[in-house]
Amino acid sequence: MGKLVFVWDNFGPLHADRCNAVAKRFDGRDQVIGLELAGRSKVYDWLPEDGTHFRKVTLVGGRTLEEIPFLQLFEKTLSACLSMGRGSKYFLCHYQEPAIFLVAGALRLLGRKVYTMGCSKFDDYTRNLPRELIKSFMYLPYNGAISSGIRAQDYMRFMGFSPEKIASPYNTVSLDRIRDLSGAPAAPEGVPFRDRHFTIVARMVAKKNISMALTALKLYAEQVSSPRALHIFGTGPLEAELRHQVREAGITELVHFRGFLQTEEISRAYGSTLALLLPSIEEQFGNVVPEAQAMGLPIILSDNCGSRDVLVRSGVNGFVIEPDNPNGLAFFMKLLSEDESLWRSMCFASQQFVQRADTDRFAEAVEALAYPTKHQ
Repeated sequence: MGKLVFVWDNFGPLHADRCNAVAKRFDGRDQVIGLELAGRSKVYDWLPEDGTHFRKVTLVGGRTLEEIPFLQLFEKTLSACLSMGRGSKYFLCHYQEPAIFLVAGALRLLGRKVYTMGCSKFDDYTRNLPRELIKSFMYLPYNGAISSGIRAQDYMRFMGFSPEKIASPYNTVSLDRIRDLSGAPAAPEGVPFRDRHFTIVARMVAKKNISMALTALKLYAEQVSSPRALHIFGTGPLEAELRHQVREAGITELVHFRGFLQTEEISRAYGSTLALLLPSIEEQFGNVVPEAQAMGLPIILSDNCGSRDVLVRSGVNGFVIEPDNPNGLAFFMKLLSEDESLWRSMCFASQQFVQRADTDRFAEAVEALAYPTKHQ
């Protein structure tokens, strides 16, 4: 049996979770290799993650993917992949990168099995035919795909993959890791209902729609006698603008800007959270959803979020809203903040739904593509 090779630009906690789960399923540290293209991420300031059960190889240290010259990225990635042996199978992210496209094509021409990973949906943004044709061409080297959610799998079929060549899920998290890091029991146990706050974990960019959430918070605060606070975890180019909005709205006492924190600190924050808010305008999946659900939290999210396809049922373990509807978000915030019985029932439901996003499911998806006969 050859190696299973996973390629991402930079390894954060979720990448390590997935590789660890695959390594445990196939019982071999040396069989699962994580190829980290760059030592730093342009988007996230997370600490480097090394494998507990797999072996990680960093191709270019100290730089982001965007800082690596095309030819260097192509040569290093292809050389590293070929060094893994003829029987190896490759799971590559970043299909849109020209160097990765050429690596995938070269591996396929050499008779290797190559798979893509992603969670794009057709409704992420307005599509146009020429761009979609180019994307479908970029997917030609791949034998199959790992995707997440109903809409993401539909999009992979639209890109030309047959249903039997698409496995799911891709977006997964180690539930045990989140729970261990939190240092607290999953809701509804732990911090009392009355002492919990709302939480947003997101970069401060337009598509995350944090401004709408702040508008909803003000509406909610005007409807209750003792409004709960909102803790925002993340940084980004809109931070100054959002802080100004908070001051102008007169809700400074309710909003706590916590900055970018590592997974351990975020997990602890989930332990004192009432519900996670994710009102994104564009959201391929929303990895914070299974993280929060690992701690038993209800989710209030927009219908644009891919995670709602499989992880959230409105009225069961959370609520689904439109991203341009602050009144709806405020309504559900008020409902959850005042009805402890409803909140508790949703907490128990979240713990059941999140099993669909455990990294063990990702390992099963890998097996289904790489070794279909064994998986059956």
